[in-house]
Amino acid sequence: MDGSRPPADVPIDDRRRRQIIVGVLTAMLLAALDQTIVAPAMTTIGETLGHAEYLPWVVSAYLVTATAVTPLYGKLADVYGRHPVIIAAVSIFMAASVVCALAPNLPVLIAGRALQGLGGGGLMALAQTVIGDIVPPKQRGNYAAYISGMWAVSGVAGPIVGGAFAEHLHWSLIFWVNIPLGLAALFVMNAPLRDLPFRPKSHRLDVAGAGLVVAATSLAMLALSIGRTSGDWSSPAVLGLAAAAAVGAVLFAVRLWTFAEPLIPLGVLKDPVVAFGVATVFFGVLGHLGLSTLVPIYFETIAGFRPDIAALGLVGLAIGTVLGAMTAARFLVKARRYKAPAMAGLSLAIVMLAALAATLDLRSFWLSEALLCVYGFGVGTMFPTTTVSVQNAVGRHDLGAATALLAFMRSLGSAAGVAILGAAVLGAGLGPEEGGAAARGVAIDPANFRIAFFIAIGTTAVALACLVAMPRRPLRDTLDPVSVES
Repeated sequence: MDGSRPPADVPIDDRRRRQIIVGVLTAMLLAALDQTIVAPAMTTIGETLGHAEYLPWVVSAYLVTATAVTPLYGKLADVYGRHPVIIAAVSIFMAASVVCALAPNLPVLIAGRALQGLGGGGLMALAQTVIGDIVPPKQRGNYAAYISGMWAVSGVAGPIVGGAFAEHLHWSLIFWVNIPLGLAALFVMNAPLRDLPFRPKSHRLDVAGAGLVVAATSLAMLALSIGRTSGDWSSPAVLGLAAAAAVGAVLFAVRLWTFAEPLIPLGVLKDPVVAFGVATVFFGVLGHLGLSTLVPIYFETIAGFRPDIAALGLVGLAIGTVLGAMTAARFLVKARRYKAPAMAGLSLAIVMLAALAATLDLRSFWLSEALLCVYGFGVGTMFPTTTVSVQNAVGRHDLGAATALLAFMRSLGSAAGVAILGAAVLGAGLGPEEGGAAARGVAIDPANFRIAFFIAIGTTAVALACLVAMPRRPLRDTLDPVSVES
């Protein structure tokens, strides 16, 4: 390692800690903004570049690669240190943004988006890992509130900025905007990240295991994407990809038990806090993200609102989610029974889902918006609680792998939720990112939305059960010492 690195047991001072926090939050903003700024420009991109039948892959290509590489980033950060890995992730994301902005046709844009996912897949997990390095678990609730605020900014600004760029300027600006943000993140965090305490150890990177998890995840995501956009879940392509993904998952599981130093340490997987924590996130986001793609479709096709009004249906859900996360984050700092807000929140979310299912026929925008806001508040309490609990359960040498596993399951649950709930409602295979359903003359049975809410009730109930089963351990108020080579 760099000989200028400080000794491993020298703490980070407050000034450098603030610089690092600002830098990693800016890096997180890159990834968060990317999830909201692209969708409003999809129609314009299709009209400009052609090949509109491939338009859903502008979203899917990013999701496939970003999800697949997330566990790998966590392990690389544990082996080589946070600084080189997060700098590489931001750099890849920026380079891919240039490819996307300059794309002369849709296939090149899709390839650029896949490359962008290779960088974006590490930004969320690595940023939270770095925060875990420099902030004791007991104090991380304060910073979880900042993260929630960043998500609020991206959730509100992304659709507005993306729509404005596409309609009044040029769609490529939704990718060019990543360059100044990325440069700002690199400038702020590069120097202080070098000072993060880290002592290298001799490791054997599990290349075969990394290949298996990337392959299995990519195949599973492709199966979900093709099934969702085609509507034919029994097609040879979907079934073949799903079978291949299952084989890859089994081989990866075997690799975990047989390799001396697997990609995800067995000690992390066996810890009940980690196991139940990641399960809580998976099932919680399955309903949450699935519904977020369907709400505008309900308001447009069933309630009969204009597309611009229908798009506002997500505002209440987004605001509620952020407020719930911020509330639970404060409890992490002050309360001993820090799981209580999240358990109450998920219980409240189940009640709100039942209320939404019962009031669908009223077709009231403001009633649905209020119920969605309270539902979002309930689910939002889950995110800081699970993140801090999982990080608190592992040592610093496994912090990257554990945090990446949490981010990986969140992405996988999001994709599964969009596919499962989308199939329940849309059936015929219109992907939510393909534009206004009403404009395309798609007839949707209102009862299908009720089915989707019932599915979300079931997955949220499973998330609540996992959270209840997750052991509650006292949050440490000090940082772990940097691991040394044995």
